[in-house]
Order: sequence, then structure tokens, then C-alpha cells
Amino acid sequence: MAYQHKLAEKLTILNERGRGVLIRINYIKKTCSDPKLRPSCLTEKSMESAVKYINKKFPNIDFRGNNQNLNNIQKEKSEVLKTLTSFYHTFIDVMEFRDHVYELLNTIDACQCFFNITVNYEFTKSYLDLIVTYTSVILMLSRIDDKKVLVGMYNCAHEMSNGASDPAYPRLGHMLLEYEPPWKKLTEEFGPHTKAVTEALLSLQYLFPRRNLSAEQWRSAQLLSLLSSAATMLNPAHNETMLCEYLPMEVMERWIIIGFLLCYGSLSTNLPSLELWKSALKSSLCITLIRDEVLLVHKVSEDFFDGLKGHSKRTADIKECREYAVANSGQIHRERRNFLRSAVKELVNILSDEPGLLGPKALFVFMALSFSRDEVCWLVRHSEHVLKTKTPEDYVDTHIAELLFCMESLRALLRRHTPVLQRYHLQYLAQFDALALNDIVQSLFVCPEEESILMSSFVSTLSSMTLKQVDNGEEFDLRGLRLDWFRLQVSGFHGVRSQF
Repeated sequence: MAYQHKLAEKLTILNERGRGVLIRINYIKKTCSDPKLRPSCLTEKSMESAVKYINKKFPNIDFRGNNQNLNNIQKEKSEVLKTLTSFYHTFIDVMEFRDHVYELLNTIDACQCFFNITVNYEFTKSYLDLIVTYTSVILMLSRIDDKKVLVGMYNCAHEMSNGASDPAYPRLGHMLLEYEPPWKKLTEEFGPHTKAVTEALLSLQYLFPRRNLSAEQWRSAQLLSLLSSAATMLNPAHNETMLCEYLPMEVMERWIIIGFLLCYGSLSTNLPSLELWKSALKSSLCITLIRDEVLLVHKVSEDFFDGLKGHSKRTADIKECREYAVANSGQIHRERRNFLRSAVKELVNILSDEPGLLGPKALFVFMALSFSRDEVCWLVRHSEHVLKTKTPEDYVDTHIAELLFCMESLRALLRRHTPVLQRYHLQYLAQFDALALNDIVQSLFVCPEEESILMSSFVSTLSSMTLKQVDNGEEFDLRGLRLDWFRLQVSGFHGVRSQF
């Protein structure tokens, strides 16, 4: 059933579409917030009465009759249409994106899909990404103070030019009013999806704490050290959750904080949900929506629960987490950056001398880059939005350039020795993984036809890769294989759970 609904394809397309819509909404917000960039029809003295009238009457604006407030729009209707068309159609795209998200989330619920980040990574990640992207779009929409004027004025000019309102205007006007304030409507929308969202988020309950360790714990575990076990230096570094090992921390924080606000009922009925949510609230003071737009997580959470009856315990939890984050998070992240400077530097020195280790130890490289990126992004994000703290020095790092240099050195090393990685992993894929997968396929007693076709395709694709392609400098395009892998995850984890 899930295979027929093409959930993998729809999630891929909608996530990409959502990111594009979010960028455009952010552009509108920035344009309207800058006096130098604001559309002229919002700043001209002659339009003041029209702007006030539209804001007051929106969305039921009386275009007919001798309305003195709208006379200047009548005079400038062509220019107004020309100026506001791109803004208006971006809002239309938000509405259409919302419709498609509604439809897909309902379909996923109907298919009874199973989510676990450590088992079906692509499916679970894409599902949680879509939820957060959609929420970010709506939150950014609510931050555009001039949205009613932009939409209302465009429709005035449209009716004056064409004799009728734009067909999408009634729904669009209603949508803008629905999200005032945004969280109330968002939580209503996600009420029916609480079970699926909670299941996906709870798959992080062991991964997130394991990734969210202190520098002292990293040091004790000799994280990223190739010298800690010299006897196994040539052994390939791998585990059962490799993709999770370099999943950005901020991405997980966004999933957890936003996800449990949307499905806040789970915090009262499920203790693991509450503990996971509190651990994310203790880690950061803000999370990114897009670029320099952030969500001050404790303020937003506290304001949200203050407006709900019977949730005073959550307000107390938020205050406790905020106090912990203000007192400790700056120091924790400063110590992590100190550790990473030396660890990444050591990794660069060893791999520069022995680039052949890039093959078996590729996971170490990606983890080092990912952890370093997490800490750099955390510092940049918080240095711009630091609250009152007794230790402001924790949010200023005079050695950040050294960490960036080590990251760039490791990245350049990886690029320079790409053929080393390709030759090493191609032989594993073609001469071990393909054979092992073929044995698994042959041993399955019962396997749906579509899953059998996908796995046979994997075996064929992996077996066909040769070292000659690396020597000839051929580009490997594995997008089709990755999409098929995504499809297999969807097909194998819905309704009555398959043997996968």
C-alpha cells in the first residue's frame, strides 16, 4: 500500500519544495523589515489610508462603491500588481504546500508507517524534516507583519483590473487569520498525528543522549583517536547506525523541541518523551528556523504552555531547563571546542602521513567534521542571541579560527584523496556487500514482489561497479540506488510489519 502511494518520492519532493518556500518567505520578511527594501506601495504617504483600511478590514475588504481609502490603489493598480505579484504567489505557494503536507501526513497515518531513526533512517529523517520545515514556514509566515496588507492590496488591484477577486484569495485570507497565533492552530493540526510523531521522536531517546556528551566523556572514550587502539588501526570503522553518527545535533534538537510542542500531550502521558524533551531544552538556548532567524526555545515553550490550562508542571520544567542551559551550556560547548581542536588536528596529522587510512577510517573523518560543524554553528547562533549570563566569555572564542582551519584541512585532505576512498569502499560494495545481500535475498522465504525487485536491483548495481571506473575518473551516480533504498524502507515498514 505504502509503495503504491509513492511516499518516498513525495517526501523527497515536498521536503525540497518546503525548503524553497521557506527561503522565499524569509526573503519577504527581510524585505518588508528593511526600510530601504520595503515595496514602495507600503511606504508612500498617499497609500497610508489604504494600508490602515486593509489592515482593519482584512480579509473582508469592500472594493465596491466610492471607497476613498482605496482611491490611490485604483490610480496605481498596475504598479501595485507588478510590485506585489511575486509576494502574493509566494503566499499561494505556502497554502499549496500546506495542502500537500496535510494530504501526505494523513496518508502516512493511514498506511500505519513505522518510524525508527536507527532502523529506517531515510524514512524517519524525511518525515521529521517535513514536520519541522512545515512548522518553520508557518512560524516565518507569522513573523511577516505586513502579510495582510501585501495580500489584501494585491487583491484590491486585481479586482480593480479584472473585475473579480483572485480565485485563491478567500482561502488565502482565511489561512493568514488561522495562524494568529501560530502554535494554537499548529497543535490542532498535529493532534491526529501524535502517535506517529511521538514514535519517530522516541527513536532518538538513546541516540540523542549518546551524542550529547561532555568533552570529558569524549576524552575518556578517546573519541576520534586513531592511536588509542593501534592494533586495530586498519580495521574498518563501522557500526549499525553509521548515518546517525554524523547527524547534526541541531537537527535533532529541532525535531525534539518542535515535535513535542506540536504533540505536547505526549509529554504528560509518556515519561521518555518528557525526558528527551528536557534534555534538548538543556542543550541550547535557541534553534535555527532559517539562516539568522531563530526560535528562542525556552521563551516560546513557556509562552505556549502558559496559554494552556493544567500544564503548570511543564512551565516549571522549562524554567528548570532554562536555568541549567544559561548556567552550563556555554561552558559545555566551550570545552567541546577545545577538545575538537586537538582531536581534529591529530586526525589531520595522521591522515596526512597515512592517507591510506582514509578508507577504513572514513567514519572518523565524517564524525570529526560533523561534530566540529555542530560546535561552530552553536557558537555563531548563540553569540548573536546570548541572554544575560555570568560567563559571557563562553560565547566568545578567540581560537575559533584554529578549529575552522583544522576542519578545512581535513576536508581538503578528503577531497585530495577521493580515489583512495572510492577504491576501498567500491571493493567492499562490489565484492562483499553485494554478495552478502544476494545471500540474504536468496534466503528469504516470503518477500513481496516490489521488495524483491528492489533488492535484486541493489545486487545488480553494486556488483557492476569496478575499479576501472575509478581509474578512468568516472562519476558514480547512485541517486537512483539511494531512492530505491528509501523506497525499500517505506515498503518494509508499514501496516503489518514485514520481516525487515
